[in-house]
Amino acid sequence: MAAMKIVVKGKNLEITPALRAYAEKKIRKFEKFFAYGNEDHQSVAVMMMRTEREVHIAELTIEYRGLFLRGEGRTVDMYNSIDEAVDRIERQWNKFKTKIQKRFQGPKISELASPANGGLSAGGAVNRNRDFRIVKIKRFAYKPMDVEEAIMQMELLGHDFFVFANAEDDQINVVYKRSDGNYGLIEPEF
Repeated sequence: MAAMKIVVKGKNLEITPALRAYAEKKIRKFEKFFAYGNEDHQSVAVMMMRTEREVHIAELTIEYRGLFLRGEGRTVDMYNSIDEAVDRIERQWNKFKTKIQKRFQGPKISELASPANGGLSAGGAVNRNRDFRIVKIKRFAYKPMDVEEAIMQMELLGHDFFVFANAEDDQINVVYKRSDGNYGLIEPEF
């Protein structure tokens, strides 16, 4: 089994040996989640710590075989921020495990009997006169995946949409969360 690679960084913040050791200890508990499988795939955890206006921010991202888990903690103490980020990752992992189990076990009888939620949430008006500017550009490596895997990845990241290469036709697709709680799929048409 390959050990998890842990990177601890600071932005405008000096990482003390005690802080580094604390972060590494907290992150190491995730090694058991990724202990199975091929030794060719190493999980990577990156902990970025910074301060903004006396708020200590710890961002933790774990990557394993194209699966990304991300958690952020914002408190007045960096140790508490690390704990919060790790707790968020743990909740995401448990949510992911539950979804996988439900996929293989199928829906419960109580879920089949409950009426569908058809209500749409009321949205606010959009200001059309606003000037838009790009504040961040994100590049990422992607692997082909099916639609269900893309939806799970989107949920794990906590995003409203997810861009991916569809394994069926190798085309770039987008899945998104609709306001009614369902999901949508955008496919290219040529």
